[in-house]
Amino acid sequence: MRALLAVVATVALIITLSTPTVVKADDHVATITGQVVDAMCFMKDKENNTGVDHKMPADVKDCAKKCASNGVPMAVVASDGNIYTIAGDLAADNNAKVVPHIGHTVEITGEVSEEDGKMTISAADIKHVSA
Repeated sequence: MRALLAVVATVALIITLSTPTVVKADDHVATITGQVVDAMCFMKDKENNTGVDHKMPADVKDCAKKCASNGVPMAVVASDGNIYTIAGDLAADNNAKVVPHIGHTVEITGEVSEEDGKMTISAADIKHVSA
């Protein structure tokens, strides 16, 4: 009887260890380091629209700050090239916490999700890394 119980326990352990754990890719916390950009302008012209002044096609001073203050989505372009739209408390009050960081390198820790190939980071705090 003991031998049978030991075999059953061993088989159950093997099955448990060999069953993959499913982790939803759109439901994890990550720290993203990258440059804050105006998401819409950046996608139109990645070369000229990374700071606060944009070319649309003429020079537009403080374009990103004005757009952010009007609630236009901001994003972080990570060092690996991925683009994460900023959401959550950071996007509240027309991006009030994000505006001072546009064009700068920051670190954001938050919940990352992906839908239709678009990445989003939902966070409450932003940490300035460099200009």
